[in-house]
Amino acid sequence: MPTEMIVIVFVVIFLLIIASCVRIVPQAHAYILERLGGYQATWEVGVHIKLPLIDRVAKRVLLKEQVADFPPQPVITKDNVTMRIDTVVFFQITDPKMYTYGVENPILAIENLTATTLRNIIGDLELDETLTSREIINSKMRMILDEATDPWGIKVTRVELKNIIPPAAIQDAMEKQMKAERERREAILIAEGQKKSEILVAEGRKAAAILDAEGEKESEILRAEAKKEAMIKEAEGEAQAILAVQKAHAEGIRFLKDADPSSAVLQLRSMEAFEKAADGKATKIIIPSEIQAVAGLAKSLVEVVKED
Repeated sequence: MPTEMIVIVFVVIFLLIIASCVRIVPQAHAYILERLGGYQATWEVGVHIKLPLIDRVAKRVLLKEQVADFPPQPVITKDNVTMRIDTVVFFQITDPKMYTYGVENPILAIENLTATTLRNIIGDLELDETLTSREIINSKMRMILDEATDPWGIKVTRVELKNIIPPAAIQDAMEKQMKAERERREAILIAEGQKKSEILVAEGRKAAAILDAEGEKESEILRAEAKKEAMIKEAEGEAQAILAVQKAHAEGIRFLKDADPSSAVLQLRSMEAFEKAADGKATKIIIPSEIQAVAGLAKSLVEVVKED
């Protein structure tokens, strides 16, 4: 019985040793294998077996893109303004072996390198340029950090200035400047609005004046046409009246011709004509003494009419 227990114990120990020698590398990871303290291989995704006691996994490396958020660093601009800037660095491990053996603490090394690079770049810029040139600063830092970290098996993919914190006095001045700028823009917008309003009012008045003038013009035209039609109607009426008078005269002459009046009747009609001419007024009418001659003249007129 003791022999069987010893065998079982040895079998269990053997199985545990075999299990400990099997390693499964997950996705986006890499394992650094050392044999007797020296670099042996880099395990990628899959199942791997190491030799017991002499092989060991020295480091597990994450191959995903990683983010390092560094605390604010004091920097001095070209015009001697001290500000604090914190940066965010995006990086990815491209060579696990170089990353493992290249530098002792890669993240701390990147942080110190970022701080010194940032001081060098900001030292060549003034305050206003620093505040307005983030893209340029980011691009320069990414290029410098990527080149410096290449021997460590690290690729810097992106660098961002997270916050730029100037001194309190400069912040107050900047706020006052921004307030003045906002007030200036507001005044400009108000002035432009008033200008557009006045232009619209003037255009409205102009359009109203044009419409009034057109209306007045049409009214004048209508009045002229009405006056013209009235004059035409009046002229037509006068013409018809004249025509009626002429017809009446013609009818009278025709009647006189048909009646064949005597000399006495002509004399009587002459006297009636003189009476109508006087019309009861204090008008002096000189009657020729030769009234017989007037009657003879009337008779001659009748003869002429008859001949016609």
